[in-house]
Amino acid sequence: MIIVTIMKSFSKIRKHRRRYKVARWMSRHPAWLHKGFGWIARHTRLLQRILKWIGHLFRFLRVLKYLNPFRYIKKIDWYIIRKFIGTYFFSIALIISISIVFDVNENLAKFTQYHAPLRAIVFDYYANFIPYFANLFSALFVFIAVIFFTSKMAGNSEIIAMLATGISFKRLLRPYMFTCVLLAGLSYYLSAYVIPHGTVIRQNFETMYKNKKRQTAADNVQLQVGPGVIAYIQHYDDTQKQGYGFCLDRFKDKKLISHLTAMTIQYDTISDNKFHWKLSNWKIRRLKGLREHITTGDVKDTIIQMEPMDLVYSKGQQETFTSPALRDYISKQINRGSGNVVQYEVEYHKRIASSFASFILTIIGASLSARKRKGGMGMYLGIGLALSFTYIMLQTVSASFAINAGFPPILAAWMPNLIFIVIALICYRQAPN
Repeated sequence: MIIVTIMKSFSKIRKHRRRYKVARWMSRHPAWLHKGFGWIARHTRLLQRILKWIGHLFRFLRVLKYLNPFRYIKKIDWYIIRKFIGTYFFSIALIISISIVFDVNENLAKFTQYHAPLRAIVFDYYANFIPYFANLFSALFVFIAVIFFTSKMAGNSEIIAMLATGISFKRLLRPYMFTCVLLAGLSYYLSAYVIPHGTVIRQNFETMYKNKKRQTAADNVQLQVGPGVIAYIQHYDDTQKQGYGFCLDRFKDKKLISHLTAMTIQYDTISDNKFHWKLSNWKIRRLKGLREHITTGDVKDTIIQMEPMDLVYSKGQQETFTSPALRDYISKQINRGSGNVVQYEVEYHKRIASSFASFILTIIGASLSARKRKGGMGMYLGIGLALSFTYIMLQTVSASFAINAGFPPILAAWMPNLIFIVIALICYRQAPN
């Protein structure tokens, strides 16, 4: 031990001796040093300015450390976050596995009857069914996860120990909220951008192999396709992309200036323009004062600002749009004067509201299960399931009110959240502190 100490002392002496030699040499050659440093200063002015600017930038960036969320996450927070995320994904895997078993048992006869290939069943149906189902009941999974692991911590007296150290219940909710930010962001991203593409594939599979026929025809369709331009189709067949009894009226200053009729109208599926239509046996009447000019023909290519999706609505069609496409479609239909946009507006606002539901249900679940009581977590799980299904039922009921009773779509989407915010405040006041 003494030898080691002596060796360390000698190493320090050698280190200081080298520094002394360098300093002595610099003191004996001041002129050369002055010239050298002067030359460097003269030829590196640009570099000096850059370094100075970088220094000011990093001085400003010091403020960003206060915006770093990991600055506020301690070891106890990481413990709760790991518990939360682990239980959340475990509950998803468990419930979805059970759902797939029941779904296979229910639809196996139909898959066999319609000769559905195994590859299509796995990759077209269940590969898109799982994220759709998981995101649909994401709030339920969050609620179950919170109640499960929080009740377990309360039963092991972990929460009592945390509160005894001076941690308030409000501070205890911090890791819950951090986790909810991640889960809510993931849920919205899936529902807004990922799941709609998979929904198209899944619905096509159901149409082919589950005998779920879509609505492929529409009668007496009327819509505004432009300023002062009204289109009317007596009957439209979406399978053939063809309409019968077509009429197009143009108005100027509330006066009819032209009236176009055609026996059939065919959508051009191979054209680069998505508004390309072909008219058969057409006739145009142009009105100018008391005069009338009539033009007829057999076939006419024309551009009309409408698409097949504007003419036929099938159940669940709004779920196939991404959120940006859904917003554009709603705006386009409102400008056209179409009244068939309520279900699209409800879907758009519901995606946002469902993401925020994670925060509300987490507060309720943590407040209910943080207190240690006799009987274990069974009662809390029962309460959690009841509240979760109540939330889902409120979503369905409010959406029906919006579609059928003229209820505002944005209020219909957020109504369950507003009701459960009141319940969350009541539960929070009853939580242990």
